[in-house]
Amino acid sequence: MKKTFFYPLSLLAVFQINAQNRSEFLLEKNWKFSRTEDANFMTSTFDDSQWQTVTVPHDWAIYGPFSPKNDMQNVAIIQDGQTEATEHAGRTGGLPFVGVGLYRKQFEIPQYSKGKKVTLVFDGAMANSKIYMNGQYVGEWPYGYNSFHFDVTDFVVEGKKNTLAVHLMNRPEQSRWYPGAGLYRNVSVVVTDEVHIPIWGTYVTTPVVNKDFARVNLKTKINKASKNGNFVLETIIRNDKGDKISSQKTKLSKFDQNEFNQDLIVENPVLWTLDRPTLYKAESKLYSNNKLVDTYSTTFGIRTIELKPNDGFYLNGEKTVFKGVCMHHDLGPLGAAVNDAAIRRQIRIMKDMGVNAIRTSHNMPAPEFVRACDEMGMMLMVETFDEWKQAKVQNGYNLFWDNWAEKDVVNVVHHFRNNPSIVMWCIGNEVPEQGNGNQGPKRNKFLQDIFHREDPTRPVTNGMDNPKAVVDNNFAAILDVAGFNYRPHLYHENYAKIPQQLILGSETASTVSSRGVYKFPVERKAMAKYPDHQSSSYDVEHCSWSNLPEDDFIQHEDLPYTIGEFVWTGFDYIGEPTPYYTDWPSHSSLFGLVDLAGIPKDRYYLYRSHWNKKDETLHILPHWNWKGREGEVTPIFVYTNYPSAELFINGKSQGKRTKDLSITRDGSASKEAEKTFERQKRYRLMWMDTKYEPGTVKVVAYDEHGKEVAQKEMKTAGKPHRIELFVDRSIIKADGKDLAFINVKIVDKDGNFCPNETREIKFKIKGSGSYKAAANGNPASLESFQAPFMKLFSGQLTAIVQSAENPGTIIFEASAKGVKSAKIKIEVQ
Repeated sequence: MKKTFFYPLSLLAVFQINAQNRSEFLLEKNWKFSRTEDANFMTSTFDDSQWQTVTVPHDWAIYGPFSPKNDMQNVAIIQDGQTEATEHAGRTGGLPFVGVGLYRKQFEIPQYSKGKKVTLVFDGAMANSKIYMNGQYVGEWPYGYNSFHFDVTDFVVEGKKNTLAVHLMNRPEQSRWYPGAGLYRNVSVVVTDEVHIPIWGTYVTTPVVNKDFARVNLKTKINKASKNGNFVLETIIRNDKGDKISSQKTKLSKFDQNEFNQDLIVENPVLWTLDRPTLYKAESKLYSNNKLVDTYSTTFGIRTIELKPNDGFYLNGEKTVFKGVCMHHDLGPLGAAVNDAAIRRQIRIMKDMGVNAIRTSHNMPAPEFVRACDEMGMMLMVETFDEWKQAKVQNGYNLFWDNWAEKDVVNVVHHFRNNPSIVMWCIGNEVPEQGNGNQGPKRNKFLQDIFHREDPTRPVTNGMDNPKAVVDNNFAAILDVAGFNYRPHLYHENYAKIPQQLILGSETASTVSSRGVYKFPVERKAMAKYPDHQSSSYDVEHCSWSNLPEDDFIQHEDLPYTIGEFVWTGFDYIGEPTPYYTDWPSHSSLFGLVDLAGIPKDRYYLYRSHWNKKDETLHILPHWNWKGREGEVTPIFVYTNYPSAELFINGKSQGKRTKDLSITRDGSASKEAEKTFERQKRYRLMWMDTKYEPGTVKVVAYDEHGKEVAQKEMKTAGKPHRIELFVDRSIIKADGKDLAFINVKIVDKDGNFCPNETREIKFKIKGSGSYKAAANGNPASLESFQAPFMKLFSGQLTAIVQSAENPGTIIFEASAKGVKSAKIKIEVQ
């Protein structure tokens, strides 16, 4: 039986500003911040003049310095197969996030007068937040990844400055990766009339969608009981051009329990799709005794999702395979502090690779991230927890489970249940309860039931890495979608035992590589370690529990009941430097298809060749600067979406290779096949016996008819000559927040990239902007992200500049000893 989810469309929690009824403003600038505990810090008269002045969003721990003593964890990582506790120095990134962070902000609320309501909204605060207003305790929210809000009307004063104080505290061993620290997401103030639509107070679904019309159901809450039935709601739906296309007025009766229920018709709807993510807007105008008391705006999309057993996932009636990645929340050198430009850059890079879905592992995302996915056409699997009541880390979510699990789920669902990009909820990741046959299934059902109650329009999954236990104790059978982390060779066994008749690769691959680093001989290895703390970018190394990309590709192509995968991970992230658990200074991951600097690794192009069929991919590896390896075997791989290619070294053909589509899942499952890269032959073109000689490597690609369709060359670089710069956007906004990302590399006099360069680059900024940060993608580098200089890694790095609030021009200059410097202009408008 197929399961269809008629689903909500997209509440971005964006509020229309109305000068008379509702206003919203961010608390961004001139916060005071301290790391020193003080029992009186929340009082209005407290002297914070010596505290640091910061702008929110703010991640205080990203400034370092790195140290192996920062959150040193003496543990055995059970899910990684460890049996004895050892010291893990870089597990959470080696940054000093443990301890208190105190924030104070004084501000006026000119929109407030007696009879109004004031609400504080926190998009996220890391962690264990306690909120005070004018010296009085308001409330708390322990989970650092969730959004929450408080009515502070009783604590504010009219016509005077109000003092908001926030106490945050990160415990040691509260995370398995870098969690960030501080008010790392936005804080806003919402002022309304006494009667109003509460935060996240609308719920949009589309129970009927076809080419002629869509029925849009809108449930709208009000905060105050109606005894006399004197409330009226007028809802206007506007298309993406702002045109009014539908409207309805509804009177609230005493039987409606303070919730309007409206059905509106949108004729000839334009659906939200991956290529054309069309959004609509519902304007809700609330009247009390014929007086307008509130205006609330809900952005949504129109689309359908459906699961068909033994078939797959359908978006708008079209079968859609998940070509997904898992993403942690940090933004590399920017830390956890939310930035819209950085988020959208990540999504652009992923979409170019062919990614159509992101799993927010292992936590609730920022609203900016969800909004960007709505607007850019990226499906989302929103995840809630990495841990339930059974602990993975001593001070993790297990401390909060009993009192907060339901509250956290309700908040995230109400916050995001209208967003069209979200197509699935994920309630956990590799929780120890999988093996607890008594409590595990019960807790699994407990969470799924809350999601079904609050949002029956989306399926629920769970990232499970204990396949034998979960299929034997019914843990997997409870879920709408069985999500399996790794062990794709067991998919067929799992499928035989579960009732859903569908399997999702909720987390896959965990192949490890360092950009531009190659190890010889080229052999498939698990948990390989080297003196330089890197992994080979030949893309043949993985973890003890995981595999290579093709081990997943072949499952999802050959097994009809698989619905896609989410690769671990899209970008490298701070923390979890597997396999270098105990090898300081390793402190960031090697899993990413893109490094911490946002520079694609070779593996990015392997996935792009498989997932992005619209654009040409023709990528050669390794680089061709191997002084000292002359005459030695140096294999060459080509990642391309074309079926065949011929390789030339200095004009001499090395032979033609064609992807071997005759290789099957079952016929390539042996250890011998793994050694000889049988599955790789179906997806990669490999010349295993080529020998290095300086000069030119050329590849000529052919289509299925043998016709030459593309070619590419790579040359041995000469002496480093000059710096080259490339900026992702040459025009940015004059809002004091926008960012430009500048790729910095060194080339020879002919423009050939110098892949082994590690010299230090210095940065200078002039004009309408400032230097923000830099990263080079080296997981073992202890260099400051914020210092205006950094060493290249494998010849490259990324520098980030931030706009000022005044229009003008930014001049960015990069210089280094022994090479010509370079400048680039960025317009700030």
